[in-house]
Order: sequence, then structure tokens, then C-alpha cells
Amino acid sequence: MPVILVTGFGRFPGAPINPTAALVARLERSRRPAFADLRIAAHVFATRYAAVDQELPALIAREKPDAIMLFGVATKAKRLRLELVARNCTSVLFPDAGGAKPDAAVIAGGGPSWRMGRFSPQRLLAAARSAGVRPTLSRNAGAYLCNYAYWRALEAAARAGGPRVVAFVHIPPLRMKARPRRAQRERQTGSMHALACLTRASEAMLIAIRAMLQDIAATRSLQLR
Repeated sequence: MPVILVTGFGRFPGAPINPTAALVARLERSRRPAFADLRIAAHVFATRYAAVDQELPALIAREKPDAIMLFGVATKAKRLRLELVARNCTSVLFPDAGGAKPDAAVIAGGGPSWRMGRFSPQRLLAAARSAGVRPTLSRNAGAYLCNYAYWRALEAAARAGGPRVVAFVHIPPLRMKARPRRAQRERQTGSMHALACLTRASEAMLIAIRAMLQDIAATRSLQLR
């Protein structure tokens, strides 16, 4: 049974509620028939560099995922974004949720300037569109924790026995906190509807990732004959 690790983030400065935590929880609870032969392992990182460094290797060692699908919120995004690359850069200006800042402007000294995501962009685009979402491709995952976690996941994928598929998805911000006023309640209802749409699109992308894993396994089987 293939294992897909799905991850989100907690709150961070400027975003007291991170919708990726709710999205990941929904994916973990999903009971779609298409997931019957798929195990979803879910995790929400505190938005801290130390949390990613400590928890991601432990998750990979424990769950042994065949694929990793990371989610983050892009506070200025209007649409779902599939991030094609992780860049070897950090921001030394903006602290994480614990107040820590990177010591250097690069993640890996002497490493490549970027790492390509390990997924089929066209298949994930088609999967999201099938759920009524209009995604876009991006080559800029930022210089904060989203890009950092993506880089670390791709590092793990480059090692022997690492996950075979790694993708990062940025979602737009959603107002997740209920408010007493009518107009604010209406916005909250709209946000929950948007979260439901994003959940359906994410489920479709997970099914597409399972198909990618099947294709990889079939190719390797042919190569060994």
C-alpha cells in the first residue's frame, strides 16, 4: 500500500490561522473509495526552521513515504499554485514563529541554486482542474519556511530509498475564524466553501500522485526484467 505524507504549517507572524492545518486534517480523514489502497500520513509543522529540521527526517524514517505532498499558504496568492522548484535561499530578515532567523542566506552552502520538484506538473494541473479549481504553475516558492521545507524534502528524495514523488502546493489565504457580525459570518461561510473546493482538488491530486507511483513502479519492473 503506497504511503503519501501530507504536511501543512501552523500559524506564523502575519497569519494567526493557517488554513493548511485544516486542509491536511481533512485529507487525513478522507474516506474516498479511491483512497482504499492508499495510506495518508498527515503532519502539521510549527512554522519554525527547527521543527522542519527535527520532524521531517523523523517522519520519513517512521512513515517511509513513497511520496510527500507539502502544503503552505501564500498570503498574496489568488489561486492554487504548484511550485516547480525549491530555491537554495532563505530570508535572514523575517523570523519564524519562534523568533529565529536563518544564519545564512542559503540553505545548503555549496549546493545547487535550485532543486526541481519530483512530480508531473501536467498531471497535477489536470487533477486540480477536474475538481473545479484553476491552478497555476510557479517557480517562486518564496524564501521562508515553505521553500525551506520543500528543499529539505527534495534533499531526502535524492537519497537512496527516499520518496519518489515530492510536490509543494501553495494555497491562497482563507478567513477561517468565525465572527459575530453578519457580513463576517458570510465571509467565513465563503472561506469554508473555498476550503471544501481545495480539499476536493487536493484529493484529486493525491490520486494523481498514486498513479505516478504506479507508473514509476511499472517502469522499474520493466527495467529489472
